[in-house]
Amino acid sequence: MNQLELWERYKTHLCRCEPVGLSLDISRMGFTAGFLEAMADPMQRAFSAMEALESGAIANPDEGRMVGHYWLRAPELAPTPDIRAAIETTISDIKAFASDVRSGKIAPAPGQQFEDILVIGIGGSVLGPQFVNDALGTPRQGRTRIFFCDNTDPDGIDRGVLDRIGDRLDRTLTIVTSKSGRTPETRNAMLEVMQAYARRNQCFSEHAVAISQEGGELDRLCRAQKWIRLFPIWDWVGGRTSQMSAVGLLPAALQGFDVDGLLGGAREMDRITRSRVVRSNPAALLALMWYHAGDGRGSRDMVILPYKDRLVLLSRYLQQLIMESLGKETDLDGNVVHQGITVYGNKGSTDQHAYIQQLREGVHNFFVTFVEVLRDREGPSVRVEPHTTSGDYLFGFLTGTQQALHEKGRESMTITIDEVNARTVGALIALFERAVGLYASMININAYHQPGVQAGKTAARRVLDLQLRLIKELGTHRGRARTAGQLAASIHAPSDIETVYKILEHLSANPDRKITRTPGTTPFDATYTAE
Repeated sequence: MNQLELWERYKTHLCRCEPVGLSLDISRMGFTAGFLEAMADPMQRAFSAMEALESGAIANPDEGRMVGHYWLRAPELAPTPDIRAAIETTISDIKAFASDVRSGKIAPAPGQQFEDILVIGIGGSVLGPQFVNDALGTPRQGRTRIFFCDNTDPDGIDRGVLDRIGDRLDRTLTIVTSKSGRTPETRNAMLEVMQAYARRNQCFSEHAVAISQEGGELDRLCRAQKWIRLFPIWDWVGGRTSQMSAVGLLPAALQGFDVDGLLGGAREMDRITRSRVVRSNPAALLALMWYHAGDGRGSRDMVILPYKDRLVLLSRYLQQLIMESLGKETDLDGNVVHQGITVYGNKGSTDQHAYIQQLREGVHNFFVTFVEVLRDREGPSVRVEPHTTSGDYLFGFLTGTQQALHEKGRESMTITIDEVNARTVGALIALFERAVGLYASMININAYHQPGVQAGKTAARRVLDLQLRLIKELGTHRGRARTAGQLAASIHAPSDIETVYKILEHLSANPDRKITRTPGTTPFDATYTAE
């Protein structure tokens, strides 16, 4: 295809959404002329399923719950007056609370002010806020710093959070986000942070805010200990689609970000992507391109390449949104289908020097989504060459990479936004949320549950239960050295010997556990003794 033919294809397949300053170019995807028309029926069925979802249909039959993240930015569409009122009240409360914190009306102590924010959560509880913080944050906005504790890694909690906060912990507002309060990673991090406050003779409850579902363990803990505030999260909001709830809006408001802009951009993108006219609906086009590229089975990976440092976390955010939503073993009829799309990425032009070489000439098992930002920076740019800025180079690298991939038959599409601001970030989030829902309907899967995640938690619980039995056995016979095989037999778990061996290796590597390892002839002849 020559350049003039590409130009005509570009004009035909560019979808421009003026109200949100966003466009989608699918011209370098290799679908045939009749593909969009051939997919008309499944696409219309997907539109109908989405309309039912937004109207309050039960989207998770196994859980008996609705899915209503779209109502968060358009409460007037909520299926009941109570839900509408709850959303509107929560948004108003978030704004008022953030204003009181930033003004010092709500403070850690008289004459002080909260200067830092610590968000404790896992998955969608932090990925959305992290993405928005990195996209919209700038040091010039003030002295407030934000930290995220998103794992149960002790060294990560120390190095990544507590050591960095340092002696400002007494001026840090901690937000704990968990629907139930039983999520182990969040609970563990919360307990670690509680101890950090205690070591400094600080009352955790005077620094703590909860975002949780009414009646859960975190809700009860927050009320019993009289934390500063409790904000709701409802059962019809999933973690990976919670950015427009208190989960994402509270950290954003506390940092002084434009919450109304986030909500407005998402609301406008929702309006645009409700259209049944496929060629003017960017979410429908995205879903169709995913279907085309992966033959409706996810047979190619999705590479996200934003050419903007502010959007570097977009690929991590989309990994959870897309992979947790679409990675399913069975379809809605119970058939085994093993669906899903693998997502990875980083940023351009950094990755011109990393994996672009493979994308152009290596294994052809992917398609690329470029994300372009037209505005380079707030102020004027330095001319690094005559009439040329650093931003011009970034644009050149993006366009050159698009062309280099196309020359090798590698498919790509490009999302372009005018600039990175609250409105365009909200629109991006809403765009991908809608695309995921439409694609899931097209391939007949449930995008809104995650049985595989629960299976992993259940397996982890079994390992920890086995560990408790081992520790009890070692403690009962202190000073007696035994191998992993002998200990597995002692606790009547001979078939779990591999897990027993790994547990013992982990315990003995941590001196505070007081389990001594004595090497043997082979690693598996080592013996373990409780001190």
